Amino acid sequence: MFEYLLQVPANRIGYQVALAGQLKILQEVISLTVFIPFSMIILKEPFRTDFIWAGLCLLGAVFFMFKDKILG
Repeated sequence: MFEYLLQVPANRIGYQVALAGQLKILQEVISLTVFIPFSMIILKEPFRTDFIWAGLCLLGAVFFMFKDKILG
């Protein structure tokens, strides 16, 4: 619910300044940022190194989708 409340207005506002692919990558980052702590705290799943690797892959995706804005 909380994540949905952030994503819908962000996508409507964000589409004026970002491409659809960029917004989708941000949506996935937000989803996993919310889901990983939820799965560890509420669902009592143990922390795994897969979470780190997935996070690094997402950082790479964010970099490549936004490299024009990051590098100038």
